[in-house]
Amino acid sequence: MISTKEFNEILAQKVLLADGAMGTMLYQHGIFLNSCFDEVNLGKPELVKKIHKAYVDAGADFIETNTFGANSFKLAKFGLQDKVEQINKTAVEIARDCVGSDVMVAGSVGPIGRQLSQYEGDESDEDRKFFSEQADALIRAGVDFIILETFRNTWEISAAIETILDKYDIAIVAQMTVDSVDETIFRDTVTSAIKPICGMNVSAVGLNCSVGPSDMLTGLELIRKITDKPISVQPNAGLPRQFDGRTLYMSTPEYMAEYAKRFFEKGARIIGGCCGTTPEHIREIVRVVRPLDKASIKSKERPVVVISEPPAGKPQREEIPLSEKSKIGKKIAQRQKVFSIEITSPLGIDINKTLEKAQICAESRIDAVNIPDGPRASSRLSPMATCVKIQQYCKIETILHFCCRDRNLIGMQADLLGAHVMDLRNILVITGDPPKLGQYPDATGVFDMDSIALTSVIKNLNRGYDIAGNDLSSQLALTIGVGANPVATELDREVERFRRKVAAGAEYAITQPVFDVDMLLNFLEMIESFRIPIIAGIWPFTSYKNAEFMANEVPGVVVPEKLLERMYAAKTKEQGRSIGIEIAQEMVQKLGDYVDGFAVSAPFGNVKTALTVLGKK
Repeated sequence: MISTKEFNEILAQKVLLADGAMGTMLYQHGIFLNSCFDEVNLGKPELVKKIHKAYVDAGADFIETNTFGANSFKLAKFGLQDKVEQINKTAVEIARDCVGSDVMVAGSVGPIGRQLSQYEGDESDEDRKFFSEQADALIRAGVDFIILETFRNTWEISAAIETILDKYDIAIVAQMTVDSVDETIFRDTVTSAIKPICGMNVSAVGLNCSVGPSDMLTGLELIRKITDKPISVQPNAGLPRQFDGRTLYMSTPEYMAEYAKRFFEKGARIIGGCCGTTPEHIREIVRVVRPLDKASIKSKERPVVVISEPPAGKPQREEIPLSEKSKIGKKIAQRQKVFSIEITSPLGIDINKTLEKAQICAESRIDAVNIPDGPRASSRLSPMATCVKIQQYCKIETILHFCCRDRNLIGMQADLLGAHVMDLRNILVITGDPPKLGQYPDATGVFDMDSIALTSVIKNLNRGYDIAGNDLSSQLALTIGVGANPVATELDREVERFRRKVAAGAEYAITQPVFDVDMLLNFLEMIESFRIPIIAGIWPFTSYKNAEFMANEVPGVVVPEKLLERMYAAKTKEQGRSIGIEIAQEMVQKLGDYVDGFAVSAPFGNVKTALTVLGKK
């Protein structure tokens, strides 16, 4: 049994990924809908065990006992009211047989199950007896915590919470169910229904069942406004549909996983599934959410590297002025608009096409070419080598993205020294996407430093001292750029991190692609007191599919629905490209007075599209 305090500590450390449906899975294995699903624990324990095992193998952090309806009132419909203890005890034993020390068992408790017409007066005392009976059986059998789910009214779930906590110090996750307009069956709003239980000693509150992931995302956003408690979300795999006499749920594992990512970004601390959700859905959710959570934990725990000050008596050098470091540095220092185009390195060793694109940019009087460093955890030709070749053959400056993911601090310092020697003077410091988001999920993310710490390192290298405080006898002259995400889910945290980047020595910033002008302007207002030159990222859509990909698959990007609708209206490939350019040009025009330049991505390597956005072609 895990106490409320202990469970809260677990939720503070990691997001818990739950299992999916039990009833749907039993039905798929031949258990009739008019059967007592809870009695299957006694009649076919191996089937329940098989389902539990599938969820454990999929990567769930906890599984729920097959006891959703195992209270006396519901069991009485099947003549099983005298088997409450046996059914619940057996359910826990089955679940325990399927898990090791790293997977928890949650005791599933549902509402009593009365129809509205069956409430004649005050049944609360009788309901409390039913809850107490079931909870006693589950807790004595050894569940780790209790999960209350699919409750339709506040007073019933409150009665369940009070009944359990009167006798036990055990963690409780309290979940209610609402419809697609975020109301209970009693027409209470989700916030008015959830708010009273937020004041109770439960570990998490949230929603499950009834609706699919899209509607539940809206409910999550509403709950987040009224509580700082951890939030749990377990949607159905879409709304059920009847087909050839069977009830089917249409959401694919990939679709559910995409929304699980959004749940994570919106702050959910328990994510799982309900009706229609299978082990395949949970496996995909685990694949997407777990690396995001690990990266977030790593970021929070990652110590900022302490840069040793030079020994006493060593000269305290001033940095080389920004205007003298590079042509880009000079334009930024003089507050002139900077225009760059982002081109990715080739997948192999043939760099000729990349050089041709860079040459077009140079001839079009673009200030610099941006070269990403393993975007979305991909592996391409070394961005440093690409930058060197471009500057040698195309006579245009580059901005080298420098990622913390793949090198330890010794390797990063060595490469920064090398960048200066090879006349690569413009560095954009980024933390980097975790490897599990890319095509090399077994790769190790080093993350000795994050972008804040690395910014500090470069600042000191520019003063002539390395990480250990050793005198390098000469100074580097690297411009220090950093990333910024104006649409971050935790915007206050993003603003604070940006403030720390500036304090560490950042001289300019390039944002994630901007599709919502108001959100960028809001960000600029929030950083006004410590603002440095801001270069806005611009991405020209090439098609509706491309816009959808940016909206759903690229971390840190938000695409307004109205822009998706505009792209959806395109009937041909050429129309899609034209509308995408038009949208990007509107972004440039609207932001022109507010930012210090633009970094336009060349979608799929098409630099002519990027140049058209900037009016260069």
